[in-house]
Amino acid sequence: MHTLNIGILAHVDAGKTSLTERLLFDHGAIDRLGSVDAGDTRTDDGAIERQRGITIRSAVAAFTVGDTQVNLIDTPGHSDFIAEVERALAVRDGAVLVLSAVEGVQAQTRVLMRTLRRLRLPTLVFVNKVDRAGARAEGLLDDVRRLLTPHVAPLTTVRDIGTPRARVTAVPLASLAEPLADVDPDILAAVVDGPAPTPADLHKALAAHTADGTFHPVLFGSALGGEGVGDLVDALVRLVPPAPTAVGGPPRGTVFAVRPGPGGERTAFLRLYDGEVTERQKLTLLRRDADGRTAEVSGRVTRLDVIGGSGPLTAGNIAALTGLAGVRVGDRLGELTEQEAQFAPPTLETMVTARRPDQAARLRSALLVLADQDPLIHASPAADGGTALLLYGEVQMEVLAAVLAQDHGIEAEFAPGRVRFLERPRGVGEAWEANPWLDGTRHWATIGVRVAPGERGSGGVFTYETELGALPRAFHQAVEDTVHTSMRTGLNGAAVTDYRVTLIRSGFVAPLSTAGDFRALTPYVLRRALERARTRLYEPYHAFETEVPLDALAPVTAHLASLGAEFTGTTGGSTAWVITGELPARRVREMELRLPGLTHGEGMWWSRTSGDRELRSH
Repeated sequence: MHTLNIGILAHVDAGKTSLTERLLFDHGAIDRLGSVDAGDTRTDDGAIERQRGITIRSAVAAFTVGDTQVNLIDTPGHSDFIAEVERALAVRDGAVLVLSAVEGVQAQTRVLMRTLRRLRLPTLVFVNKVDRAGARAEGLLDDVRRLLTPHVAPLTTVRDIGTPRARVTAVPLASLAEPLADVDPDILAAVVDGPAPTPADLHKALAAHTADGTFHPVLFGSALGGEGVGDLVDALVRLVPPAPTAVGGPPRGTVFAVRPGPGGERTAFLRLYDGEVTERQKLTLLRRDADGRTAEVSGRVTRLDVIGGSGPLTAGNIAALTGLAGVRVGDRLGELTEQEAQFAPPTLETMVTARRPDQAARLRSALLVLADQDPLIHASPAADGGTALLLYGEVQMEVLAAVLAQDHGIEAEFAPGRVRFLERPRGVGEAWEANPWLDGTRHWATIGVRVAPGERGSGGVFTYETELGALPRAFHQAVEDTVHTSMRTGLNGAAVTDYRVTLIRSGFVAPLSTAGDFRALTPYVLRRALERARTRLYEPYHAFETEVPLDALAPVTAHLASLGAEFTGTTGGSTAWVITGELPARRVREMELRLPGLTHGEGMWWSRTSGDRELRSH
């Protein structure tokens, strides 16, 4: 038996969770169909997900067809959780992109397909809700070719679409010859010069170009009614190849989801690429922190539940593990590589406070725990007793507020979000102090540091010019940890990044010196060195693409220019213009709100974080 790990993706309300339920039910993995409206679906297991009717966290469930086990990874559809989608795709062999035959291609659908095409992930398009009033087929296929990907062809067709009598049938294989000719030179030669490609030729080309992500088969159906779902499963098994695996070597895998349990224990979902993992085995996971340093998390597996099976976790499969305290999403088993999926950091900053003062400590503790489990939430204590959060969007705020209220009994208030800026050192600065009096207290410590610019993308690096044995290890650790903590607030109030701090002088007085002396003195000396180095302020940018009607080009480009956009391209078609460029992140929301009015509701917008630039006015 071999395993396929399939990601299911869709815009909100397209029906992906209902499709997951149908697949599990039809293949005997569950004994009844769950309902999004009733809040009893298998994969939306959180109270907030059941109440809101949307998927927030990636979930996995399995079913078996023939000699193939299919692990379904149900992923979020809301744009605020796009990073959840990307990290779930990092453990997939293929994907199903779900569209609604009624609503058609939505803006978020285009974002998802853009990601799938960039990853060259084998993807099948499932057009859902063919039995609903208003469903359409041919016009929707034209939209798919125009807005998502040009190289598509239906493997099934629908009779009586838009009615409860809708029925799905397979199309003749010969109808795929012309669409496949656009991506396969051998099929093109056969179509043009003859003899006509055989069914075997067409099936071989279909499988090859689905596997390499250059061709996208389309299937129609109804997740609620079950019509056409069997054809989808058959296409998945025939056209999506399992990822190559290795046996006998060291285990290598990725943690793509973490679930908290009673007593603070965490369950980690691990996709294994190579090797084997057994219960009671000791594992060491690696992660690259935001400051560029590599951290380790070690533990012994106390429980191992292989999804859809039993026994040891083998290459290609997924298991739920317990016993790894401190495990986080994105942790790697095996070596860290440069080819790993990189997730754009969140740029929306907000301050969270407790409505009741007596809950302030509990609020901070709860947020820090949530952030520790999930690297897509960044939390840090603030001086005024609140907690600073970095998020991807407003919906995340709403979800966190509901989680805090229902799971922790805490009523929290979120300040309006603002875009987070960064600082980088301009030059080199040094400072040092020996046993100073600060705020009326003598600190028995000598510290000297040099602040210098680091390589772009390096985060924060701490090094030594002093002899490592000159200080007790606890004092060294106190200085290093305090440096990275202090750099969260720079000269302009933003976090400092891409810095290199070097300890150039150190000393202590035995037996008077304590680690607390070094923790207290380090921020003071570091600040003076940073002031001498000076910093530049940077703001995040988004790469954008917008499609607008022909008569809306002038007003849209004028408004983008007024917001500080830099254009990289403008392409005209028969019905619309496509404009691409980069825009300051703090202006993106304003453009999203203005676009419908500028385009009579017909404009489409896509953007994502594309790095940062020095603030022009600074």
